[in-house]
Amino acid sequence: MAEAEEDCHSDLVRTDDNERSGEANLQAELQMFRAQWMFELAPGMSSSGLESLPCRASSRGPGVKSVDARGKHEIAKEEKAKELFLKAVEEEQNGALYEAIKFYRLAMQLVPDIEFKITYTRSPDGDGVGKRCVEDNKEDEKMADLLSDFQQQLTLQESSVKLCQPEVDVSQTHISVLPMEVLMYIFRWVVSSDLDLRSLEQLSLVCRGFYICARDPEIWHQVCLKIWGRSCNKLVPYASWREMFLERPRVRFDGVYISKTKYIRQGEQSLDGFYRAWHQVEYYRYLRFFPDGQVMMLTTPEDPQSIVPRLRTKNTRTDAILLGHYRLSQETDNQTKVFAVIMKKKEEKPIDYHKYRYFRRVPAQETDHSFHVGLQLCSSGRQRFNKLVWIHHSCHITYKSTGETAITTFDIDKMYTPLFFARVKSFTAFSEKPL
Repeated sequence: MAEAEEDCHSDLVRTDDNERSGEANLQAELQMFRAQWMFELAPGMSSSGLESLPCRASSRGPGVKSVDARGKHEIAKEEKAKELFLKAVEEEQNGALYEAIKFYRLAMQLVPDIEFKITYTRSPDGDGVGKRCVEDNKEDEKMADLLSDFQQQLTLQESSVKLCQPEVDVSQTHISVLPMEVLMYIFRWVVSSDLDLRSLEQLSLVCRGFYICARDPEIWHQVCLKIWGRSCNKLVPYASWREMFLERPRVRFDGVYISKTKYIRQGEQSLDGFYRAWHQVEYYRYLRFFPDGQVMMLTTPEDPQSIVPRLRTKNTRTDAILLGHYRLSQETDNQTKVFAVIMKKKEEKPIDYHKYRYFRRVPAQETDHSFHVGLQLCSSGRQRFNKLVWIHHSCHITYKSTGETAITTFDIDKMYTPLFFARVKSFTAFSEKPL
């Protein structure tokens, strides 16, 4: 009986000891959780704090080992998130945005606020900017040497060099079969006598072979000769004839220079004298240049929609149009000016001999009227050579009987508004003659 009581007492003592150890473990685990929670709420918490926390808690008892393993898991997860985030930054700097988004998403799935936990040893944008600048310089060099690159590729393709290859096998004869001379003649028709270089540049986008043909120096040399004449014999300071065409100031041929003028003038007083009318006058000036040195000028109140189609060719039936010639002048002050002499179209009137048969009439003195125009060529906005500013305008009347010339010079005031260029697609829609 006494032995049974002793066994029961020992069992009660063991149960009390287990309960006390379990309570101690629970208390230690609760203290560990509270300490970790306080560290996470602290503003300057780092991974070192998390590492030291399990080390201090590990000495409190065997129940803290699970908390220590959990802290190591969190640290490993944060390191993995940092690695993914830095990989995303590198991909973004290299221009691979889709790959960067994928790595950003994986990093934020592991640690949502990973971007605030990374300390950059150097600016992530600095290297990217420098790398992008180097890449841009390489792209510029590649574009500058694109012509030689294409020529080298075509030379290495086959022993018999062809400018282009058909993308799909066709039964008809492909354009690549044509000889080089025929292809270049087609390109000259594209440029045409109107110097439509925009169409030539669009044609160069077809393939590498057409790009090489469109950069033919002979085509660009003839274009420059048509624009500037003998003054462009020397290529210096330009690297190519194409660069001269793009950079040297010139008038444009694929459209019209237009100005709009408005002013108010006083009208006649009414018969009863109670009021005097005021009139608002509005008119346009049109100036069209041609590659062969001819120019057309028209002053009219009609709007551009009705006038511009009539200016497509020089053989227009509009009587008010003035025809003449122009020349470009490069002044010492590095300004390009346009000087033109224009006059009305001469009309041959039939002589009526029967009208004045029975009496003698003194014929009117015959005169020739011509207008001398001076304009300064400028650029405004993104477009080049699209503005003409008036610097001179005069009327010359020459009497044929005596040979004397009377000159009237007009004052350049607010009535002479600048002319701005407007491109007209229909002017270059058809080719009448090759270059």
